[in-house]
Amino acid sequence: MTPVAGSGWDIAVVGAGIAGASVAAELAPFARVVLLEREAQPGYHTTGRSAALFSETYGPPAIRALSRASAPFFRAPPAGFAAGPLLSPRGVLMVGRADQAEALARLAEEVAPHGNGRLLDAAETEAMLPLLRPGYVGGAVFEDGASDIDVHALHQGFLRRFRDCGGTIATGHELLGLSREGAGWRVSTSRGDLRAAILVNAAGAWADEIGRMAGARGVGLVPKRRTAMIVAAPAGVDPGPWPMAVDIDEEFYLKPDAGRLLISPADETPSPPCDAQPEEIDIAICIDRIERAFALSVGRVENKWAGLRSFVADKSPVAGYDADVEGLFWLAGQGGYGIQTSPALGRCAASLVLRKPIPGEIAAQGVTSAALSPARLGATA
Repeated sequence: MTPVAGSGWDIAVVGAGIAGASVAAELAPFARVVLLEREAQPGYHTTGRSAALFSETYGPPAIRALSRASAPFFRAPPAGFAAGPLLSPRGVLMVGRADQAEALARLAEEVAPHGNGRLLDAAETEAMLPLLRPGYVGGAVFEDGASDIDVHALHQGFLRRFRDCGGTIATGHELLGLSREGAGWRVSTSRGDLRAAILVNAAGAWADEIGRMAGARGVGLVPKRRTAMIVAAPAGVDPGPWPMAVDIDEEFYLKPDAGRLLISPADETPSPPCDAQPEEIDIAICIDRIERAFALSVGRVENKWAGLRSFVADKSPVAGYDADVEGLFWLAGQGGYGIQTSPALGRCAASLVLRKPIPGEIAAQGVTSAALSPARLGATA
């Protein structure tokens, strides 16, 4: 490992998950950047536990804008970024019962101008996903272009790009303290101190803790546990061609996964930052919701896990300099959408770190620095 203790850096990025890796890769051509990670390997927490779907209709408006802006990168990544395609066709059905028809219609109206979703009736929805219980759905919004993401290839591509541009990855560096020293930061880690002019806080669920360590008020980040598990598909059935199904009010999702089914209750249980683990109550809730919506009897859970999705009050990402603490840049609050928005959000954040405008093609999708700025959230304890 390249020594980092005592070194002087232009920028220290805290957290080597998808957020930190993507912004570091964009910054490395322009600055001396060190990427600090507490764990022995990057992406151990939320990045490594994602459902891995790219969708332009999933999430609140700011997320959908960043996803649209990320689409060109996913579909045609830079030469040498990955050994194969980052996306593979999947499709997603945002399904709703008859009593959820208003939410379906609202989503269809919102995505119509971008041409990436169409409203289906119950018969069309059941024909597309025959596992649905007859009579359960009233309809769906179908996004044909939704795709599975090769998360490992994406994350490793950003890290490789970062290293190729001269960046340094420092794993096993737990952050112990932050203090202003002259015009920059003294960053104290479990492997020694280093200095950097700018600190990028991309610490995921721990971002508020890191911000307060730097002397800032938090941005009101709330980590929320999400549970997922793998179960068998019905005997003799290949679920591979099926689209993913997501309840329009996010009460559950089901996604084919290597001949099996990945299911989730889409829970959002507030949690302190931690190595999240699934709880039996959430597993039971998931099975109940899935069995009510689908002609599926879950006899055994083959694998189960949980991850933290971190949100601020308006559920939009935070990317911008702290209003009160010089040289502290926030990159946090991606919720469960950090993977699918990482190409565009990484570029936005890097531009803002370098005090440049958001790239024009991303701004054209409706992404603004004001909408990303931590200043929009006001003072938070």
